[in-house]
Amino acid sequence: MPARSPADVVLRAELLWDGTAERPAEGVDVRVHHGHIVETGHRLRPRTPDGTLIELPGHTLLPGLIDCHVHVLDDTHDTEAVAYQAVRAVPVLRTLLRHGFTTIRDLGSADQPLNVSLKRAVDEGHLPGPRMLVAPNIISAHGGHGDKEPRLAERYHQIVGTLADGADAILRTVRAQARAGADWIKFAAGGGFSSPSDCVTDVGYTQHEMDLLVAAAADRGLPVAAHAFTDEAVRRAVRAGVHSVEHACLTGPDTLALIAERDVFLVPTHYAQRYYVDRLVDDAFWQGRSASLRESYATHADRLRRHFPLVADSRVRVAYGSDAGMFPHEESWREFPTLVEHGFSPLQALRAATSHAAELLRQPGLGRIRPGALADLVAVPGDPLSDTDVMGHVDFVMQNGEVRRRHPD
Repeated sequence: MPARSPADVVLRAELLWDGTAERPAEGVDVRVHHGHIVETGHRLRPRTPDGTLIELPGHTLLPGLIDCHVHVLDDTHDTEAVAYQAVRAVPVLRTLLRHGFTTIRDLGSADQPLNVSLKRAVDEGHLPGPRMLVAPNIISAHGGHGDKEPRLAERYHQIVGTLADGADAILRTVRAQARAGADWIKFAAGGGFSSPSDCVTDVGYTQHEMDLLVAAAADRGLPVAAHAFTDEAVRRAVRAGVHSVEHACLTGPDTLALIAERDVFLVPTHYAQRYYVDRLVDDAFWQGRSASLRESYATHADRLRRHFPLVADSRVRVAYGSDAGMFPHEESWREFPTLVEHGFSPLQALRAATSHAAELLRQPGLGRIRPGALADLVAVPGDPLSDTDVMGHVDFVMQNGEVRRRHPD
């Protein structure tokens, strides 16, 4: 259970980075009252008898982290009982929160909308975990990225996935996602590396189908995220009016320029790709993993390596997304140093996980340390604007004004 904080708390770290500034500030304290930041300044003191001062020497205090691309449910267990799938997600939520991710956008699994129930359980205090915004499932064409068990469909007529082809089915499916409790709609504009039915270079829907899908979501007031890796899939999704493109790791400068021109966010998920590309020659790593997944990454590895740095050279607005679930969730912080390796400055990487991520998610109370913001705050030993590796050592987490992790714990 979280350690309940008193009504009036002052946080004092050596450095403070507010989510936007060019550099951290020294000696700036933060006052938290009833779950919100109410004041920043020098040498603040609690104002109430039950107030407390939390000192974090040698640390940088920064806004709670936001991961805009997470899968808390393991879609390899799609054919298991829903209760089992949900129970397996409980430690995942705890892990993400302990590592400083106080908010996540969960972009769904292939079949049941279980993340909606997990979100409710977190909101009601039944589970510790990040604040969740969810796309219940990934909408996919038959034979597309979200068609997860084609052999079951062929043999037993058992479909695993949220599948829709053509205008009527797409409209019906988007509306069903809204009814299930979606905050976002996600669809497979293109193929994926892990797909059993397609390849990463496939395009999932026609331009007309994508246009209809985005329009149907807009009718329900829902933003849309498009899974897409290649130029044509990304360009169709952007022309349709999506709010974010997920991955785009095989796109060229012209497509990135179009994303920037249309003011669409990109969530690049570079570490998730590096996780596999960097281990292609490690036979032990691939024991028990899909041979087709290895073959797909091997086919495109050189092209991926060439394209990774293009995002940093572009004008695209980037929001942080790890694609945790494709790799262990405790490694979701590794997107920070991976972005830096690919040409981002530490400042750009940190903004992607704070103020820029909050902007993508339409959450103005998150991602910044300023009066009126929600009291989601994390601390790391050292200065992350000098060394992003310290983001793997979060040892203080406050969420909604309550201390969720404090070293030692």
